[in-house]
Amino acid sequence: MKAPQEIDPALALLADAVLIPPFPGHEAPPWILAALGDGLAGVTLFGLNVGSPAQLAGLTATLRAAGLEAAGLAAAGAGAVPGTAPGRGAGAGAGGGAGARLPVIAIDEEGGDVTRIAHHGGSPYPGNAALGAIDDVGLTEAVYAALGADLAALGVTVDLAPAVDVNTAADNPVIGTRSFGADTALVARHAAAAVIGLQSAGVAACAKHFPGHGSTQLDSHHELATVDAPPGLLAERDLPPFAAAIAAGVRAIMPGHLRVPELTGDLPASLSPAALTGLLRGELGFTGVIVSDGLEMRAVSDVYGIPEAAVMAVLAGTDLLCLGRDQDWQMYADVRAALVTAVASGRLPAARLEEAAARVAELRSWTTAVQARGARGGVAAAEIGLAAARRAVRVDGVPQPLHRPFVVEIVPPANMAAGAVPWGLGAWVPAVSLRRISTGEPAAGLTASIASLLAEAAGRSLVIVVRDAHRHPAAADLASRILAARPDAVVVEMGLPVWRPPAGLYLATFGAARTSSRAAAEVLGLAVP
Repeated sequence: MKAPQEIDPALALLADAVLIPPFPGHEAPPWILAALGDGLAGVTLFGLNVGSPAQLAGLTATLRAAGLEAAGLAAAGAGAVPGTAPGRGAGAGAGGGAGARLPVIAIDEEGGDVTRIAHHGGSPYPGNAALGAIDDVGLTEAVYAALGADLAALGVTVDLAPAVDVNTAADNPVIGTRSFGADTALVARHAAAAVIGLQSAGVAACAKHFPGHGSTQLDSHHELATVDAPPGLLAERDLPPFAAAIAAGVRAIMPGHLRVPELTGDLPASLSPAALTGLLRGELGFTGVIVSDGLEMRAVSDVYGIPEAAVMAVLAGTDLLCLGRDQDWQMYADVRAALVTAVASGRLPAARLEEAAARVAELRSWTTAVQARGARGGVAAAEIGLAAARRAVRVDGVPQPLHRPFVVEIVPPANMAAGAVPWGLGAWVPAVSLRRISTGEPAAGLTASIASLLAEAAGRSLVIVVRDAHRHPAAADLASRILAARPDAVVVEMGLPVWRPPAGLYLATFGAARTSSRAAAEVLGLAVP
């Protein structure tokens, strides 16, 4: 670990006011607690920080206590930053002031396939694709209110959700079931409902991934994705859900690491003044906090490095910097130093960093006020999550009683956004009646696996479970080879129902949440409603 760089304390305070770094483990390390006490805006939590609800609640209580110790720093530092107006420091601005403010405790909790608080067992809430398939905006609002109530009870203040991308590319490798659907109007109305639901529970919503990740065929976790759309198409297809979220009062918006050539040139939208200051702030009139997507994502970190990407993001109009999951104290220190150097050199106007800090202070004041007065609670997760999942299941064919069912789950490559979260029907059959086959097995191994499982399933009902088979040719091919020998097999699709078998009973759940798995198991008679 390098020694801390000597930097101007006032500039360091200003830089800290826009940072929400991660940390490993179930307990906050001393450097995080010290930084929160010194004025750090907050933290970003990931699955590796979550062991149990009680542990997470204890962790966030510790983080809150450390952050509240910094309550008086904003007033003490006011006017101390070179180039700022008198009385305007890191914590001043609309909604700011010197009163106690909760730190930002952000988490990426979408429900459905992307869950951090339930990554050990799967989310109790179906995801956006399931809610879009039902198309009941009242239900979407209620589900997100319940999710928000869960987060508020655990001490979270900002949810980096909902995803409001219009998923027009069926083979999109990163959005898929995270989207409400492929229809712009549908996504827009559910985006507004999700924002209203979350924020009614006192948790700030963050609509993403501006200006829309749904038409891409690349994953920005790995490389720069391109949205090849002229301004007119972008405005008609991708922007209405963001406009709807803004109209619903969304507190934050997250831009994607997406290149839109006619808007951003060679830059990703996340680093583009034209996208953030021009389009999002100017044309759409958004006045809340712009939160960066993870700056460790290779779409930007491979090209610029994380510290430089952070400076470029703030220059473009970003207010709050998320560094990503696997970063440490050193990266936090490097990013802070890069921001301080950019201000000291005149490259980054102090007024721009001060403006960002003021917006973050306003967000913190909002969550403090809403959570203090007690927000509207949501319906219990066990009730509304399963009820919604049941409504989302689509059945093609007539289910028949299964005889000693044998389940085969075809496992595709892991998705970076979702991570390794349990899914499938394994919870409702004995372990000896379940086989999981990875599409990454060598061809000879797959052939042997097919022969083995067909022998085990002889004289028994066979259930094949896939997940986005349309995006994984190896999975569709494997399922087809099994079906050629067992055309009577039932197929359960736990992703988007694009690939379909030629005949037989077919179920689609529009996601792989724990409740979606349960709903499919009930239809098949593996679980009792």
